[in-house]
Amino acid sequence: MASFSVEDFVGNGVLKDLLPTLLEEGWDDVPTLKVMNSEDMDAIKMTQQQKEAVEIRTYLHDRSLMQYGDRLESSGKCLPELLSLSVEDLTAQFHMKRGHIARFKDRNSSCADPLIKKSDAPSPSTSIKRTYQSNSSKRMQSMRSRTFQDKKIEEALSDFKIEEGYVFKGIVAAEPAGHRACACVQPPPIVDKVAPYSAIENISIQKLTPEYKIGMERLVKTKTPPMKASALWQNKPAIILCIRRPGAEAHQLYTRKPVFDALGFQLFAVIHEHIESEVKDFWPRYWGGTVIFDHGRGFFKALGGGKLMKDKFLSGFLFNPRAIANYKRAKAMGVKQNFNGEGEIKGGLFILGTAKSGIAYQFIERNFGDWAPLSEVINICTKLQSQSQVPGSSIETSQ
Repeated sequence: MASFSVEDFVGNGVLKDLLPTLLEEGWDDVPTLKVMNSEDMDAIKMTQQQKEAVEIRTYLHDRSLMQYGDRLESSGKCLPELLSLSVEDLTAQFHMKRGHIARFKDRNSSCADPLIKKSDAPSPSTSIKRTYQSNSSKRMQSMRSRTFQDKKIEEALSDFKIEEGYVFKGIVAAEPAGHRACACVQPPPIVDKVAPYSAIENISIQKLTPEYKIGMERLVKTKTPPMKASALWQNKPAIILCIRRPGAEAHQLYTRKPVFDALGFQLFAVIHEHIESEVKDFWPRYWGGTVIFDHGRGFFKALGGGKLMKDKFLSGFLFNPRAIANYKRAKAMGVKQNFNGEGEIKGGLFILGTAKSGIAYQFIERNFGDWAPLSEVINICTKLQSQSQVPGSSIETSQ
């Protein structure tokens, strides 16, 4: 499984003894570790065997096949040699399942959102590159040539740039909610306006986990005191992911952490019920960032215009082809599906500028399992980042 725990990523092979060095040099989270280049590896004196192990594990992590990491690494073969093995050899030598072999052999597959099209990709602006160079830490500055999800950081930014004339989905789901059960069941109504900033700034929240780093406890035992939500983005813009149930969407967003780091954005996952076992399963396996508990469900009410957006399992899932398709998409990624706790309250996503600059973008989960299009999220973040550099430029926000 594609865990965001660094210990799970390096496994029990040749990289295990390198953990103290990785921590000291700032390679302390999985998304960043995966974009190391050969220059970075030489700087911390990696052996050829360790370099090949990073390549193998990055490839496996992209395909949610980390359970085979130790076996493949211990074979002594490099990634090209492993990919050239036959189905029979992979089964016999590494006990790899047939379905996993298909995912392993497909060099174009990864945990990328299948709704993202490569055609949405003009070249990145120089302002992004400047920010990438100036605002990033020492570890980020050295990521010029290594790939991020099989692409360079610059190319990753480019791939999510939106073409001129694109109509933002924004408030609504990636696809409209259609009639259900042969038009016998109507989808619940939605609010098609961005929430006012006043609806979220004073929400009382509690941090359940920090951002995950090497050697950190898997679950924070000391609860932090309640705080106002506005403190999260007081000094730095933020993406607030409101999760109906922890799972694939959060994992998908967090894989782009180096891109959001480069753009200067924080990532927060918000949950509306605190089941400790669920948080432990979720963090840092599917999400290595901060997890927030919204006890009063303020963020979720803001998404629905002041009321919680809810849908029944029967009408919202079983009779909804879109929701079923979303479920199959998440399952294909290899992410464990979660059916524990409250599952009728729908989530969404906010992008907020620094301090009181307002809500720049809002997405709601109209159908169970709808995800905010990453192209839109990154495009809005890019505009906010550019706005902070160019006096007088602005994008529309909710105040």
